[in-house]
Amino acid sequence: MSGHSKWHNIQAKKSKTDAARAKVFTKIGKEIAIAIREGGPNPNSNSKLRELIVKAKANNVPNDNIDRIIKKATEEKKDYKEITYEGYGPGGVAVIVETATDNTNRTVGNVRAYFSKFHGNMGNTGCVSFMFTEKGVITIEKEDCELSEDELMELAIESGADDFSAEEEDVYEITTEPADLPGVRDALMAKNIKLAGADLEKIPGNYVTLSNEDDVKWMTLLLDKLEEDDDVQQVYHNWEG
Repeated sequence: MSGHSKWHNIQAKKSKTDAARAKVFTKIGKEIAIAIREGGPNPNSNSKLRELIVKAKANNVPNDNIDRIIKKATEEKKDYKEITYEGYGPGGVAVIVETATDNTNRTVGNVRAYFSKFHGNMGNTGCVSFMFTEKGVITIEKEDCELSEDELMELAIESGADDFSAEEEDVYEITTEPADLPGVRDALMAKNIKLAGADLEKIPGNYVTLSNEDDVKWMTLLLDKLEEDDDVQQVYHNWEG
């Protein structure tokens, strides 16, 4: 069973909201813009762009949206920089904030302000990242999967997955080593299995429980503010809410 199911259950529920889906589109859009800047707009000659197109489809981004994202990125040529910030939330919760921005001063100012306002503090690079391990995580809505649990687990493991979990009520969760994510994802998609999500994620090795009501309130507000920020691509933490 996956050790981060409690953490991922919150993510899976959030992924169903319209706002979260829009955030996925924006996140992949920036990744595509960066890939086009580095290697051009032709996926036949730009392997990173080609991989991102497959990733977008795996995360249920419609083909029309993908075409618009590529066209917009080609025309705008925005110079996004990918920067990761680390810090602590209330009660010592470890927080990693991944950003992609065309204005680093704005982004670092906003992120620092969020930590400060909601009773946390932004730290130096490396201050909490050692507490997390990068993994490939694929989620599948149980109601969307025509295979039985055993059939899906067998396919996932044979395709190179490290772990399979049916622990959560609504979703199956498949975990891979980062390098194995594309192969496992593609094997599932080749069987016409609809994926709820497929991406690299940072999984905490341990969790912090907040017993103080004020800490819970401030931590919730900190995460909400970070995730609402257009420059923020992803937020990881080890709060066991």
